[in-house]
Amino acid sequence: MEETFRGIADFVRDHQAWAAPIVLLLAFGESLAFISLLVPAWGALVAIGALIGAADISFWPVWIAGAIGASLGDWLSYWFGFKYKEHVAQMWPLSRYPDLLPRGEAFVKNWGVPSIFIGRFFGPLRASVPLAAGIFEMPYWRFQIANFVSALVWAAALLLFGDVISLILEWLWKAV
Repeated sequence: MEETFRGIADFVRDHQAWAAPIVLLLAFGESLAFISLLVPAWGALVAIGALIGAADISFWPVWIAGAIGASLGDWLSYWFGFKYKEHVAQMWPLSRYPDLLPRGEAFVKNWGVPSIFIGRFFGPLRASVPLAAGIFEMPYWRFQIANFVSALVWAAALLLFGDVISLILEWLWKAV
């Protein structure tokens, strides 16, 4: 998996015009309930963030693309949970992780709307919180507001983390 993400980062470095669409797809997959369990893309997003300063890629379009991809992934997960409710737990790959959905359910019930924001930043919760919010019919607009705001913060955090790491490594390289 690491080799794949390195290849994606190399592609973005060589074809900077593709940075925003690739980040959108990676963030979408990272936030989509079923896909995020199989393909954790946050490492590739951090690596692309490292390229922002190093390869002189514009931050703003990549950030917005990441936020849109993440919010679309959570929206689709919410819709799926709302539509299929109790059948979701029996579907693959969630059927392989029987404790994941109950953890998401408990989290949503305990924290309410802030669970969407908090869950965005924790791997397994990122996959299950939007599903649980849909299953338990969290009010649509409350979910969407928390979804989009958290996606903006999450995308910026991952990309800026990569950019800061890149700057630190560059500084260390010059110091040596």
